[in-house]
Amino acid sequence: MSMPASRTGKWAEAVSAPASAGPIEKVRYEVKKTIVGQDPLLERLIVALLARGHILVEGVPGLAKTLAVKSLAEAIGGDFHRVQFTPDLVPADIIGTRVYHQPTGEFQVSLGPVFTNLLLADEINRAPAKVQSALLEVMQERQVTIGRETHPVPNPFLVMATQNPIESEGTYPLPEAQVDRFMMKVVVDYPSVTEEFVVVERALAPATPIQRIIDPATLVGLQQEADRVYVDPSLIEYAVALAHASRDPGRVGLTDLARYVTFGASPRSSISLVLAARALAYVRGREYAVPEDLTDLALDVLRHRLVLSYEALSDEVTADLILSKILANVAMPEPAGRGR
Repeated sequence: MSMPASRTGKWAEAVSAPASAGPIEKVRYEVKKTIVGQDPLLERLIVALLARGHILVEGVPGLAKTLAVKSLAEAIGGDFHRVQFTPDLVPADIIGTRVYHQPTGEFQVSLGPVFTNLLLADEINRAPAKVQSALLEVMQERQVTIGRETHPVPNPFLVMATQNPIESEGTYPLPEAQVDRFMMKVVVDYPSVTEEFVVVERALAPATPIQRIIDPATLVGLQQEADRVYVDPSLIEYAVALAHASRDPGRVGLTDLARYVTFGASPRSSISLVLAARALAYVRGREYAVPEDLTDLALDVLRHRLVLSYEALSDEVTADLILSKILANVAMPEPAGRGR
């Protein structure tokens, strides 16, 4: 089994951005100074930023989930807060509370860590229901209610959450209503042998500092540019067809899967899939979306929105398996290009 001799070669090139690269590519290269591999995760984190969607990252410990989110936050600038979720957390710990100010005899509002541009919710499934409900409002409405006052969070505002799928003690399943607010759920797998070699080698040297490439105002401008990417109506029909097939697999000839699905993807999934595909097209340098932009993101957008039956659990049928069969059975539209 061959190993790379050093960090020279392709890995050195991976962290050196070309002079002609745009701001998104420069951000990607900057993050790769600390992250080895994990290209799909990094791409989807950037897509979530551009599409104004929250993202849930799931994987076993030690796969650099937190480091990837933290490095991306440093590269785009702005305010960044990290909250380590624990079972004893209360809503005031994340949204803030009213504090009595003795000299004036009045209550003053002390804002919590959600008032930031990028919020890293680490091990989000360790927080109890009250905390999840408080986080639900700020994720959906981008505002927080403390007492009788409503406080908007800064713009841009994005929640990047991580969770560990292998532990059950001290964890709480996320409510379906909150899971649905995440635009994507990305599952992170183990690195390859070569990638893990580079990870260990980098750990022996001082950490490379991440430089700020853009600022929040620039990010807002990039979001507006991504909003101008053209999405053909046939792609919207395709996204809707995928969502409907997840609710009733029999409509695409998969009647044998119907018993495995209790609830399919909500209409929010169709919206998220189109918005994410539009942002992905922008990341890939196009002014129009193509069917592959939707299919590449379909599993990430839909997998966490399916509620499977007990029969699916007993037969070890996963959401990814069901969705893969649906993707194979739903006709993909022809690329429409830029034509209107």
